[in-house]
Amino acid sequence: MNPLKLMELRRMKNTIEKNHPKLFPFLKAVSNHAAQEGTVIDVQVTCPDGKSYKTNLKVTKSDLEVLKKAKAQMSR
Repeated sequence: MNPLKLMELRRMKNTIEKNHPKLFPFLKAVSNHAAQEGTVIDVQVTCPDGKSYKTNLKVTKSDLEVLKKAKAQMSR
């Protein structure tokens, strides 16, 4: 990966981490303990006007393989 793009991604991550300090510990806990085949992930987004969007997905074996590869790429 281009070193300048990598630096940019790190700056963006740091900004998100500063603005939302609970997000990364939550994602790490989920990744370490709940990311297994059959886990159901519910996502809900509520806009300032009150409109809400909600969905869920059941984690599959192929999802776990993709996540494993993504983690390996990010740890380089």
